[in-house]
Amino acid sequence: MVQLAEADTFRPALALARREALWAIKALRDEPLPLFAAASAREAEIVPEVSEPAIVLRPMTAGSEVVEDYGHVGLTLRTHPLSFLREDLRRRRIVTCAEAMTTRDGHWLEAAGIVLVRQRPGSAKGVMFITLEDETGIANLVVWAKVFEANRRAVLSASMMAVRGRIQREGDVVHLVAQRITDLSADLASVGSRDAAFPLPHGRGDQVRNGGSGSDPRDLPPKNLRTGEIHIPDLHIDTIKVKARNFH
Repeated sequence: MVQLAEADTFRPALALARREALWAIKALRDEPLPLFAAASAREAEIVPEVSEPAIVLRPMTAGSEVVEDYGHVGLTLRTHPLSFLREDLRRRRIVTCAEAMTTRDGHWLEAAGIVLVRQRPGSAKGVMFITLEDETGIANLVVWAKVFEANRRAVLSASMMAVRGRIQREGDVVHLVAQRITDLSADLASVGSRDAAFPLPHGRGDQVRNGGSGSDPRDLPPKNLRTGEIHIPDLHIDTIKVKARNFH
């Protein structure tokens, strides 16, 4: 039952999330305890072994759900892990696998993905072929022997990598010929702490008129704010009065 709960199999039928199912299972016993069995016989009804108030467990982040799926099932029907990292990758000008594989011949770019396959056939004279995967599809890499030796650690150990190189297209066959390889395993390891939404820091829509930098006068506390009052910007209530405690 624990293994089923860890695989999140109780959600469809019983509407129990992974944590809620594990919590409920921990209260079960394989055999009735003697005191409860005696009480049940005396009362002529089943006496629960555990009687506790209902609690609300903290929900898991969307990223941690995906990580648990891979850990216990080996796959996920939820969002692809790289979708949680996409905004970060775009800010670094790293394109998706689908974009890389549809780019014109000879174009230079950088793509990233989870490493699915590494192949180094004996007949390929030291050339390695790698297949990456992200939420849009797969990308096929060609790593020449010199590039492999210069990036050996990342090539052999990275669970996720970014590859900068040139697109080589011959008919329907498309490869990204690697020039530089970066190990992004640490980024992949951060998926468990990510949620579906990525709140990005931004200013007000009209803040560009003020130069977009520096402090905004609207964020400053009121001039008549007294000790014992808390100012929270962007709320309709300007101050919250707190008794018996001073916040400086």
